[in-house]
Amino acid sequence: MESCAAAMVGRDDEQAQLSSFVTAPGGRSLILRGETGVGKSALLAHAADLAERAEYRVLRVTGVEAESELPYAGLHQFLYPLLAHACDLDEGTRAAFDAVFGQRAGDPPSVMTLGIAVLNLLASAARERPLLLVLDDGQWLDTASAEVCGFIGRRLTGSAVKMLIALRADIHARLDTAALPETTIPPLSEHAAACLLDQRHPGLTARTRRLTLEHARGNALALLELPAYIAGAADTPDDIVDELAVPLPKRLQRLYSGRIAALPETVRAELLKGALDGVGARATATVGPASRYRMRDAEEAVRLGLLEIDLRTGDFTFRHPLVRSAVVQQATPNQRRAAHTALALVHRDDVERRAKHLAAATIDPDEQVAAALEAAAESATRRGGALAAVAWLTRAAQLSENHENRSRRLGDAAFVAGHAARLGQAQRIVQSDPAPGGNESPAAVLASAYSALYQDGDVRGSHRRVSAAIEELSARGAPEQQEVLVRLVNLLLAISQYAGNAAMWARTRDLLADLGDLLPPRTRIYRDSWSDVVRHGAGLAQPVESAAARLPELEPWDVTRLAVSSYHLDIAGEYRPYLQRIVDRELETGAVASGIVMLHLIMLDQTLTGEWDEAERTGQRSLQRAVDLGYDLFAQQSRGYLAQLAALRGRLDEARELQAVVDSWARPRGLGFLTQAADAAGTTAALTAGDFEAAYLHAIGITPPGEFVPYAYQASRSLLDLVEAAVRTGRTEEAHAHAAAAWDAGLPAISPRLAILTFGAMAMTTADDARAADMVARAESHPAAARFPFELARIRSAHGLRLRHANSRTAARHHLSAAADAFERLGAPAWAERARAELRPLGVGGAGTAAEPATLTWQERRIADLAAAGLTNKEIGVQLHLSPRTVGSHLYRIFPKLGITTRAALRDALARVPEAGGPPDRAPADQARMPWSVSQPRT
Repeated sequence: MESCAAAMVGRDDEQAQLSSFVTAPGGRSLILRGETGVGKSALLAHAADLAERAEYRVLRVTGVEAESELPYAGLHQFLYPLLAHACDLDEGTRAAFDAVFGQRAGDPPSVMTLGIAVLNLLASAARERPLLLVLDDGQWLDTASAEVCGFIGRRLTGSAVKMLIALRADIHARLDTAALPETTIPPLSEHAAACLLDQRHPGLTARTRRLTLEHARGNALALLELPAYIAGAADTPDDIVDELAVPLPKRLQRLYSGRIAALPETVRAELLKGALDGVGARATATVGPASRYRMRDAEEAVRLGLLEIDLRTGDFTFRHPLVRSAVVQQATPNQRRAAHTALALVHRDDVERRAKHLAAATIDPDEQVAAALEAAAESATRRGGALAAVAWLTRAAQLSENHENRSRRLGDAAFVAGHAARLGQAQRIVQSDPAPGGNESPAAVLASAYSALYQDGDVRGSHRRVSAAIEELSARGAPEQQEVLVRLVNLLLAISQYAGNAAMWARTRDLLADLGDLLPPRTRIYRDSWSDVVRHGAGLAQPVESAAARLPELEPWDVTRLAVSSYHLDIAGEYRPYLQRIVDRELETGAVASGIVMLHLIMLDQTLTGEWDEAERTGQRSLQRAVDLGYDLFAQQSRGYLAQLAALRGRLDEARELQAVVDSWARPRGLGFLTQAADAAGTTAALTAGDFEAAYLHAIGITPPGEFVPYAYQASRSLLDLVEAAVRTGRTEEAHAHAAAAWDAGLPAISPRLAILTFGAMAMTTADDARAADMVARAESHPAAARFPFELARIRSAHGLRLRHANSRTAARHHLSAAADAFERLGAPAWAERARAELRPLGVGGAGTAAEPATLTWQERRIADLAAAGLTNKEIGVQLHLSPRTVGSHLYRIFPKLGITTRAALRDALARVPEAGGPPDRAPADQARMPWSVSQPRT
């Protein structure tokens, strides 16, 4: 039987759970979820009290609806009391806080970067005593703050920090997907509800008590508030039933409305300003540079149970969020606008808050307010608040004084919305601004074409519509439309790239040629690098590098476009660290479409550099994000890249299945970029399987031998595939013609990877052994060779096979062993086994072992034995009267002779090599094998 004597009625289980939460060792997080008024705030207060008695430092925060669109507003509440500890942190961590809180210009950090910075700050603060972070009304937390809170909440294990969050069950919360532990707070049981009602309202009539229990349904706040309302209502039961049929929160708001109406007008005005500025409930008013409005002279509201006084600060706070809502709902539009006007003056130095209040206070078009909103949108974008930027740009358009500015601002809002994965919203925005004469506006073309391209891969229809819009704008010669013209041109280039069609590219280049000087330098780079690097890529690397020197100053979509150019020129690795720093931010709160393309570029570079495990994780992440958003184009692109990676790794069934999926989706749509990626994966899968005939047929599907099909981006990238497949199938003329075409086209001057591929193709096809060796040496010595380990291993493997057939056994062993080791490190077992198979006729078996005694001199054998026994270069030098550098030089020559790459492999390799004979005046070589029995050389 439950007792009615507990201080908190009916919550024994929840109190026990919170007690365990507070006293448990280490950090952790917990969400309390329940309906409005069920008692979540009381449970938070109970947990805070337990924590304070346990000598925790408790930080209380309340999410407020008025700030739910202000980026990082909630995070600022949490962190402001702790920022004094930031001086103990490194400069990079402090810079992250400065960027999001507007103290310093610069790119906003990613969720991961900011989350790690917050964890560091919390850890620093918790050195003094443990921390409990308490967040009430978490459903109103802004997106950026919710992302960071979710990130840190999942990583508190092992720390001295705990986080407790309350969420309303009837409202979607941004923390719903944070994957944090949670518990549901149910309504009170019938017995507990009766106990609470009798404690707080003794002496009720039987009728009032019955109706209260019936309509409160175990909701604690309703049990406290409804009796006075029911007792004072009309006696007619139907009137009461009608009144109580509304949902509980609205019912309670109406209760508060009566008390609000009883307040003097000046007090109501104070409450309204506090509500509109997001003043919290239950002692959570913030302090500091972004503090909210401080209500004054509102003691009467305290007496009526609408406000409370924070005992720590003396500030007025709302008793419950529903009071705040009722205050706003009861105010007239004119009263709300007057309050917003006053609040804009209060926040005159805060760009975003001032603009927010000005916009709410303004009815008629006002260019100054619209400009303030544009500035606020720019500020929000810099801090990762793309969604807030869209809302403010849309409102700025509504307040514009002329159609030109209105259209421009709506176009900007739609453009940002499109890149923020809000394609439907982008189209709705532009549809609200029809062009004169009923034609489709340029901004509408832009929005609908992005949607058609990303969601359905429509390159044919999109190309026609965007081309027509560019021609119309160009014919009008409207300088005020320059920005939207460039956006259309850049989109047309992207469409043409995905089409990979020579005729479409020809139309695009002709159209752009007519624009002349209207094309900015970066757009010219995109045009030449995205189209056909064989014909237009020479000399492009330097302009790309110059433009990329200012990456931090560019919008995320321009960062992505330049990175795509760098990929086509095989220099994306130089910019990958920057992409990795910003990709999380863009995927979470920024330009999501650009973020997915960044993941593609990161994956491609990871594949080239041999980081295949990381590449697979990146590819799966991009695929999942694209599927979640319904971006079929990006999803199929991810599958194409994953197919290539699976083929390299020998997972042939998976590679072929992915290839078929991509090809069947892309080919009917005319997406040459993706069909070529599918063909490339098919070629690689066949090469991996040793089916060189199938590999040749796949490769010539991309480009015929002896030429590079115009505007087929895989034509040059698959150079070595076609040549090797042709050589292996006896098509020597075709192989030679293709290698010669690469040389004559000047591919080595276009990109480092094309240089290495061309040298490899020439080595495979030339009849001159000396020239072949020279080409291999040029590939191996290329400054970027280490960035392309798979290509280099293929070239070494093919050259080793050639040397074996020419009976150059030692040189063949060197190249084949190096290739086999590289394939094994990469995780390409089929390629490694093929190289090992070529080594067996040379007397080499196993991984990296050799069996020819003539490969080591007597001195090399002594050094190898001592190194295998564990001696350092310095210790070997002491034994043999050599310098450590000389010992190192010997070992550098010994490793390739034995077909190994590390000291750890020496013992096994030497066990298979007969002893080398030594001079008669030297100790036997078997003595030299043991360091403790080595005879000192004679002097």
